[in-house]
Amino acid sequence: MRKNIISGLLASVFLISSSCQTNPVTGKKDVMFMSESQEIALGKEADPQIVAEFGLYEDPALQRFISEKGQQMAKISHRSNLNYEFKIVDSPVINAFAVPGGYVYFTRGIMAHFNNEAQFAGVLGHEIGHITARHSAQQQSKSILAQGGLLLGMILSPTVAQYGQEVSQGLGLLMLKYGRDAERESDRLGVEYSTKIGYDASEMADFFTTLQRKQEESGQALPSFLSSHPDPGDRYNTVHQLAAEEKKKQNLTNAQVNRNNYLKMIDGLIYGEDPKQGFVENNVFYHPVLKFQYNMPANWGYQNSPQQVQMGPKDGSAVLVLTLAPGANPTEAAQQTLQRYNLQPVESKEVTVNGLPAIAVVADPAPQQQQQQQQQPLRTLTYFIQYGGNIYSLMGITTAQNFNTYFQQFSSSMQSFRELSDPDKLNRQPERISIVTVSKATTLAQALRSNNMPDARHNELAVLNGMQLNDQVPAGTMIKVVRK
Repeated sequence: MRKNIISGLLASVFLISSSCQTNPVTGKKDVMFMSESQEIALGKEADPQIVAEFGLYEDPALQRFISEKGQQMAKISHRSNLNYEFKIVDSPVINAFAVPGGYVYFTRGIMAHFNNEAQFAGVLGHEIGHITARHSAQQQSKSILAQGGLLLGMILSPTVAQYGQEVSQGLGLLMLKYGRDAERESDRLGVEYSTKIGYDASEMADFFTTLQRKQEESGQALPSFLSSHPDPGDRYNTVHQLAAEEKKKQNLTNAQVNRNNYLKMIDGLIYGEDPKQGFVENNVFYHPVLKFQYNMPANWGYQNSPQQVQMGPKDGSAVLVLTLAPGANPTEAAQQTLQRYNLQPVESKEVTVNGLPAIAVVADPAPQQQQQQQQQPLRTLTYFIQYGGNIYSLMGITTAQNFNTYFQQFSSSMQSFRELSDPDKLNRQPERISIVTVSKATTLAQALRSNNMPDARHNELAVLNGMQLNDQVPAGTMIKVVRK
């Protein structure tokens, strides 16, 4: 669960008149809506908000690794003048993304799916390429920075459906969509930059295969560099060809892969959801640290992050968001929230939710706000519940037309909020990657079985290892398994 990020980061961008600037990579003139100084300022303002939104993953060795490799690559990039920062954020989603001005973020989810340093380096170069070629600056000129994380943006969005679909698809991080040309250019730069610091860039192409298999397996959100733009098969072949050419051009005779070094480094990495941030089981959301639980409407998708929980039906016609609300009591929290989002109360009453003091408020966006957005009128139901020294806001949002349809689901979920006391839920531990060494030559499937991995998870673990289940695994090979 995380705090809302309300930012005017892009407000000034749209007011900047277009100007032609030289692209640092191509040397050609591009029409840009953002100067380099504005790009840097945007990154500086966005970075602490992104860190607050997702949280840094607490592993000093991994954070040091991404920083050292990132700085090494930044020095040989086309924009070595920028002050780059590289961070691993605490999300299970498989993703990497860049923000203008030199900020690059990898999730622990993508770190779990790399199988060597060269794969990591190729993706790192790709993301730096988006910055050096100014793709991210161009996209940020036209995009909302925190996709799916802004409650205000949700209330003001042209349709609730647009937001609800993001919830149901499980998008947990910024997912900028670049065009075909931008993706191909970043692929090329990823090959160039990773080769220049000594890595085998063809491994990036092999990682495309892992990501494609993961998408087919679960439909999980994938990084922008494996978006729907270029065909993954074409990219695989192209990157392999580019890697061979770049290796020859740079006369790199001993390209590094560093598989075992990387696997040892991610031994113990949290895999999948971290229960301490909250988890869903049998349509109930549990938060072991804050010790509360509440029911989710059946068949709704959800998106959880360190400071916020969002959920909605798959057709995107409504959304329910849990956040912490400012204020010393429910009344004060309601007043501040309504004022913050320019909502006008329609009905308000004091209630008790499983013994906890609360206020239930039906409210609409101000008329001028609705008119400015030229959208269907919206209506909200919010319960402000006092518990454990915090005020929790559970806000349901849909169109005024659909409000009666969703009212019962909203209110039932909100009224189910209660203290969590089940020891099994309170003490739930995350799964972690465990690196084991195969003692004798065998297949991957047999190696997994001998390490007590259930057959039902063998396909998942094959993707995690970047292998097929019938692949031969020589004695002494390190592989990933998952344990609590």
